[in-house]
Amino acid sequence: MKILVLNAGSSSQKSRLYELSEAGALPETAPAPLWQADADWTLHQGITELKISTAAGAILEENLHTDARPEVIMHVLKTLWSGKTQVIAQASEIDIVGHRVVHGGQEFEKSTLVTPEVKAAILRMAALAPAHNPANLEGIKAIERILPAVPQVAVFDTAFHRQMHLPAVVYPGPYEWFEQEIRRYGFHGISHQYCTQRTAQILGRNLESLRLITCHLGNGCSLAAIRHGHSVDTTMGFTPLEGLMMGSRSGSIDPGIMLYLLEQKGYTAEQLDTTLNKASGLRGIAGSGDMRQVLREVKEGNPRAKLAFDMFVYRLRYYTGAMLAALGGLDALVFAGGIGEHSAEVRAAVVDSFAFLGLKLDGQKNALSPADQDISAAGSAVPVVIVRTQEDWAIAQECWKLARASA
Repeated sequence: MKILVLNAGSSSQKSRLYELSEAGALPETAPAPLWQADADWTLHQGITELKISTAAGAILEENLHTDARPEVIMHVLKTLWSGKTQVIAQASEIDIVGHRVVHGGQEFEKSTLVTPEVKAAILRMAALAPAHNPANLEGIKAIERILPAVPQVAVFDTAFHRQMHLPAVVYPGPYEWFEQEIRRYGFHGISHQYCTQRTAQILGRNLESLRLITCHLGNGCSLAAIRHGHSVDTTMGFTPLEGLMMGSRSGSIDPGIMLYLLEQKGYTAEQLDTTLNKASGLRGIAGSGDMRQVLREVKEGNPRAKLAFDMFVYRLRYYTGAMLAALGGLDALVFAGGIGEHSAEVRAAVVDSFAFLGLKLDGQKNALSPADQDISAAGSAVPVVIVRTQEDWAIAQECWKLARASA
């Protein structure tokens, strides 16, 4: 079974082609994709930087003079069956296509086959995820043009959090908000779910016995409290703006600031949106949303970079404590995402603050940032695990399961 995965970000596109046996069970660890493509249009306006590689070692790097997502997708997909990165003879060899969809609202508690009704719901939820859901739809429509008969699957970032109980879901405003679907949804669910399952494998533990705090730390950041394999709380809410300080997003702030800026400083709603989502977080304080750059400037003695790092860590500790309280105990602390996987400084700063609970890192292991390993010291009260989150593989697994169920 050949499974194509399209993982659209607000300014990027990751595509993967996996080949899995239709019989038997899924492999425990992620197989290497036959083909993978990464498109990024953040470097230069109107230009897409494209990197494509195959399992056989072929590599293609080029710049496309367009940043229109439909055009980019069509160009990328053609490299599957033509040119130096060809891995299939024709498009019809693809059996099923999976898409990451950021916001599924209240309708979707699990992955689902794409239908006209599902597309309409994704479009409706675009009001809550305007940088992502429209991009997800563009990928679906591109596949419909090339492979109109191939089944497509929507895998929702919000679905993993749909079992959270009402006290963690309902905002303390008028109850009418909840009736109008203004509620906490949570995001990064594909990553949090993958990290949950992978941690159980790494530790050799039964998923049902674990209480986990999973830390997805990248340009977007969120924590999740996981009990018995289910999300019981998370830091993102109605939108991906709530919670932790992020690369360019503010995370949670006093809502009275918004009223003040609107009424006293003449801000428009559009200006607020730009400020909160694109000009805040690490970028707002240090001038860069890249933690690697922030840490370089910390070493150079830049006080704003030091403040940004300290704020990031403070809020990460703060919300880790909140997740701990929601769980009532802890069996493993999990780090994932670009920062979570690669920043030894961030991991150490968080774990050190919970030394009073018996958490302790192995300094040498932490410095090496080994993927899919326990990096806690001997005698640590609970394991501290790094997981290389693989959302694309998680999406492929959902496609495989749905294809098997509908066969």
